[in-house]
This record gives sequence, structure tokens and C-alpha cells, in this order.
Amino acid sequence: MQKTYITTAIPYVNGTPHLGHAIDYLLADTYARYRTQQGDEVRLQVGTDEHGNKIFKKAKELNIPVEDYVSENSKKFQQFITKLGVEPTDFIRTTDQDHERRLQEIWHRLEDHIYKDSYEGWYCEGCEGFVTQKEYDENDGICPDHKKPYEKISEENYYLRIADFKDKIKTAIETDEMKILPDFRKKEILKLLEDSPDVSISRPREHLTWGIPVPGDENQVMYVWMDALANYITVLGYPEQDISDFWPANVQIVGKDILRFHAIIWPAMLLGLGLPLPKTLLSHGFVLVDGAKMSKSIGNVVDPLDVLSRHGLSAFRYYFLRHADTFLDSDYTDEKFEEAYNNELANDFGNLVQRLATMCKKQNLNGLADFCPSIDEEYNNLMDNFCFSRAFDYAWAKIQAINKRIDDTKPWALAKEGKNEELKSLLESLVSDLMNANYLLKPFLPEASEKVEAVFKSSDQIIPPLAPLFPKLRSA
Repeated sequence: MQKTYITTAIPYVNGTPHLGHAIDYLLADTYARYRTQQGDEVRLQVGTDEHGNKIFKKAKELNIPVEDYVSENSKKFQQFITKLGVEPTDFIRTTDQDHERRLQEIWHRLEDHIYKDSYEGWYCEGCEGFVTQKEYDENDGICPDHKKPYEKISEENYYLRIADFKDKIKTAIETDEMKILPDFRKKEILKLLEDSPDVSISRPREHLTWGIPVPGDENQVMYVWMDALANYITVLGYPEQDISDFWPANVQIVGKDILRFHAIIWPAMLLGLGLPLPKTLLSHGFVLVDGAKMSKSIGNVVDPLDVLSRHGLSAFRYYFLRHADTFLDSDYTDEKFEEAYNNELANDFGNLVQRLATMCKKQNLNGLADFCPSIDEEYNNLMDNFCFSRAFDYAWAKIQAINKRIDDTKPWALAKEGKNEELKSLLESLVSDLMNANYLLKPFLPEASEKVEAVFKSSDQIIPPLAPLFPKLRSA
């Protein structure tokens, strides 16, 4: 039995869950379910990032203790994960005492690569990060993600000497020892790596009050990125436990906006600790709304909880796993969602299940209790290479092919002609094809796939569902 470790970026708890978080969780959960189908022992990490000034300021603004604020928001993310049908094995909060203790030990182990120095540079509070003068000039002094001017900050910090690891990180990326997906992001990271300065990993306590103290220096607090990135190994028990069964991670799933931190700072930390680099960094794009980036000021923010409550889990997973490209920016509108649901999920899949089960019932056929799925190397290759939206398309093509086969072979005509043995053989073959396609869909649509299995895998007579699997949506 192989061991597989999958991680997701831990969201900052100064806001509510959004579609970007949903994409992280859905991709990770899909791969976890697939690897479990292949017989692996899987660990899937999720969690919440709970330190930093943005959180402290928000709690103060709301006039509640910061500890209560982060606990309340962490629960919102846990509930969101459950509503998405995601089943993690590990949930970490960066305010956990075990994480804090382990992070301080990690600091000690990195001390040969840490130094203290004064710094003056450009800082974005929204990103919780400094940028180079080159980036400042290229962005005309304004953060492209948060649309706010960079601040000029002068302070004394501790630094992680990225220069100690640049050559090794470069080689790991170029040779795919640490594979970056999609491939075009690799060039972006290598370019950023060339100009990457040493990285600030602390801030003065007078500027950052809510965080983990630097060991041996009561005037400094660990910077949020070091705190957050370390969670991937502290959740496994590092450094007091041997984590080699699950580390290096098979895949770390992140949004494209934070890939740079995971591809430069995080590898430097790991190399400094003498740990192997993750096997794959998967960077997904943004979900746009009618071609525009979501923005509160524009008023086009889509609440994933609202979409879930209106359309259900299977519809949500269907749209955002098939119609949101795994690697690129994708577009969402209510109209596109409803069209995909009605014409594809309800029509192609739901109607297929209903009419095939109805024909089987008329012939008193029993389910395939001893069904064993056939190996599909093309599908496995797509899944093993994290091409999830393409693998979903591939599986869906099999659903469409079954519908076409029914239309071409006309089982109802065989029934009318009294060709019962030929009809029975055809229906059994169609059910077998459906069960194979359903097996491929199971990592994507676990809830729906289990309902289909309940209809066709029982040793009892096949009975069509009393209600449609996917009732048609009607626009308001």
C-alpha cells in the first residue's frame, strides 16, 4: 500500500470562505478519493492561518477578543469544508499549541541560515509581504491584487538567507524534482527566483503583536508566511516525529497568487531543515464572474455557500470541477451554471440513470452485485498528472457514449419485437458501461455516484429512483 499526502493552502481567517478556497478543497478531495480508490493510504491536510495584523485589526474593529474571533472564523471554514463533501484526515490551526511549539523548534533548526538586519522597503499589508523595487516599479506602486499603494517600511527583522538555497531550488524546478503545474508557471517562478532577495521572517513586536514569538528574542514575532508554510509538516508531527511515511507531499494545491511563496520560501525552509521538497506544486487559476475578477467594490462576489444552498452539492462539484479548468482562470455566471446543470448533469446523467433503470425493471433484471470496474489507463494517466478537469471530461464522454448507444440500439424496439434474450444482453452491457463510467466519476461526484451504485449494484431487482437524481432548475 502506497502512502499519499495532499495539502491545501490554509486560508487567512479575516474573511469568509470564497470560491478560491472551494477550488483548493475540491481539487484536493478529488485526488484524495482517486488515490483511495487505487488502494493508497491517504492523508489530506486542511486548516486555518490565524496570526497577523490583519486579523488582529479586524478583531479590534469588531470589539471582540482576537482568540474568540479566530476560533469563530476557523469553525466557519470547517463547516464549509464539510458542506463541500470534503473529508480531510488532518485539520490544523496555526494557533494550536503543538504548531507553535514545533514552529519555534523549526526556527532553531534554521538558525544557521537566519540573520538579523535593518530593512527599508515596500510592503503590502493585504499580501502580508514585501516586494522588490523592481516589482514596485512594474506595478506603479500599487498592489495589483489589493489595489492599494505599497507602504514604505523601515524596521529591524530576522531574515532567511534565500541565497543559500537558490541553486538547489532552481535545479529542483528545472529537473521536475519539485514539479510546478501548469508548466508555464515554472518559467515565471524561475524568473522570480533569479531576483529573489533574502526573506524577512519576523517583524518587531511593536508592529506585529498577534503571532508566535521568535525564540530568544521577546521583541520579535515570527512573520505570518513562515508560520503558515510550516503547517504542512507540523501537522504531521515534525520535528519530534518521523514524517518520512508521508513527506514529501505528493501534491500541494495552491492558488496562483501564492505560488511564489510555496515555490521559493517554502523550499528554502525545507532545504534548511534537510527535508525533501514536495513532489508537485499545483497552481490553479481564479474563478472570474462574467469575465471580471470578483470584487466587493464591483459587487460581483459569488458566495459559494449561496450556490450550494440553491443547487446542492453534486451540482456545485460538477460545475467547479468540470467547467473550471484545473490550471487556468475560469468563468462563472448563474446562466452558465444552470445550463450545465440542466443540459449535462440532469439530462445526460440523471435521465440516463432513470431510463436505463426503468428498462431494466421491465425486464426484471437484477443489479451487478459482483461488479468489478475495468482499468482505464487513459483516465488514470490524466488523474496521476493532476489534469482533473480533463479527466472529468473523459469520464463524461463515456456517459454521453452510453446515451448515444441507447439511441442507436433502440432497446425499446427489441422489446416490441419480443427479442428478450438480445434485449437482456444489451441492457446488461449498458449497465456495465454505466457502472464503469460511474466509477470514474466517483472522485468528482461521490454523493451522486453512490446513489447510482445503490440502484445498479444491488443483488436485488433494479428499481429506478422514485425522484429524479437531478431535478431540472428553473430560473427565477
